[in-house]
Amino acid sequence: MGHGHSHGHTEHFEPSPTALASRRRANWLLVAVLAPIAVLTIVAMLLMWPSGSKEGITFASPYAAAPGVTFDTGKIQAVTQESCTQGTQAPVANGANGTNGTNQSSGTQPQGSQCTFASTQPDNGGSPVKVVINPDVAKSHGVKVGDSIRYLNLSRVQGAAAGNGSPSYVFLDFVRTVPMALLAILYAVVVIAVARWRGFRALLGLAGAYVVMVSFMLPGLVEGKPPLLVALVGSTAIMMGVLYFAHGFSAKTSTALLGTIFGLGITALLAAWATDAANLTGIGSSEGATLVNMSDKISLSGIILCGLIISGLGVLNDVTITQSAAVWELYELAPETGARKLFTSAMRIGRDHIASTVYTIAFAYAGAALPILIIVMLYDRPLVDALTSAELSEEVIRTLVGSIGLVLAIPVTTLIAVLVVKATGPRRLAAAGAADSEAAHDDGDVRELEAAGPADAFESFDTGELAAVVMTRRARREAERR
Repeated sequence: MGHGHSHGHTEHFEPSPTALASRRRANWLLVAVLAPIAVLTIVAMLLMWPSGSKEGITFASPYAAAPGVTFDTGKIQAVTQESCTQGTQAPVANGANGTNGTNQSSGTQPQGSQCTFASTQPDNGGSPVKVVINPDVAKSHGVKVGDSIRYLNLSRVQGAAAGNGSPSYVFLDFVRTVPMALLAILYAVVVIAVARWRGFRALLGLAGAYVVMVSFMLPGLVEGKPPLLVALVGSTAIMMGVLYFAHGFSAKTSTALLGTIFGLGITALLAAWATDAANLTGIGSSEGATLVNMSDKISLSGIILCGLIISGLGVLNDVTITQSAAVWELYELAPETGARKLFTSAMRIGRDHIASTVYTIAFAYAGAALPILIIVMLYDRPLVDALTSAELSEEVIRTLVGSIGLVLAIPVTTLIAVLVVKATGPRRLAAAGAADSEAAHDDGDVRELEAAGPADAFESFDTGELAAVVMTRRARREAERR
């Protein structure tokens, strides 16, 4: 038995039965608070669940092809520069609009200009075909031998190959399946290798979050459901599933969830105010212009509001679970530390986390908006005008709203965790340890600390000093047992 105990303490500190009982009490206390929130979330989801009907929505899919037109894939065998054939655009405008309008710039070229052509071997077999590459793609990124591409096949359309000067094969996009699949596999392998079973559960939770977004949030916005409620209810459901699935049912997880819900509420209120006060319309992008013409039920400002809330979920979850875990670890190292000292120590960790996460959000959004930032810089506009412009204001407000929500969530989560551990934790583990002789060695650290003086004496100790005392005395007793 002594050998087993020695091995156990080389890995981690085993909690006593009394500590386990206190954790169970903490769980029940948090369940009493979270259960009504969970019930309200489920009821709200059921009441607002979208029907899935697309009635009243009018749009022309860019992926729909006219009769005889197909979307084919192939691998480039050679790239050449040749004179463009003058002529009118291929008869694709009536049905196959191409994707993203790319084919429209490649159908007509001035006489004598040079075009890029890719000799492409179709994946479905047959002789190589000559695909015309869009000028913007040829200029910005270019194509090379070995690239897999998707192209529009107009050869079967009457008149397309009858000498009218229009290309029969038009580049649409690159095929990115293989590199993206390899990255996804590498990501999953790295996560599971480092985080093991918990990492695997986190990946499954991410898939579940995607299901909630696709089946509830996005269709709800399309059908005109209240965007603020859709965002709050959907985000709460996602966080409940993700946190418990990845981290398990524990007081630490429940505390993090409460802090996350608080942060979501603050973020939602700020997002609702900012969307209206800053007049965020969303019509500055091509996607917004497309959505606004699809249906009268779709609210672009509502979509922006929902996006402001969703965008901060990941970082918010990160800071709350970290703060909750920090409080529990500090408490188990020094159970007699007072509530104020425990809160102060945990907030030292929280302040470091605040600094790093603020940078994380700001740089993440700056990276996503880099093309816009470059354009604004080249226009040489005043800084204030640039930051408040339609192009950048949404990103700036998203950064500010998300940062405020997560910063306020850290002290709230820390306070909830401290209140829970102090309200449910044993006030005198020494007495409990004496009553349980088999667990006495687990409580030895605490009894030695209690013998040194009252709990208030530890208020002058730094958390690191408390941890050092506990670990040193534990190591000394292990040596004595051997």
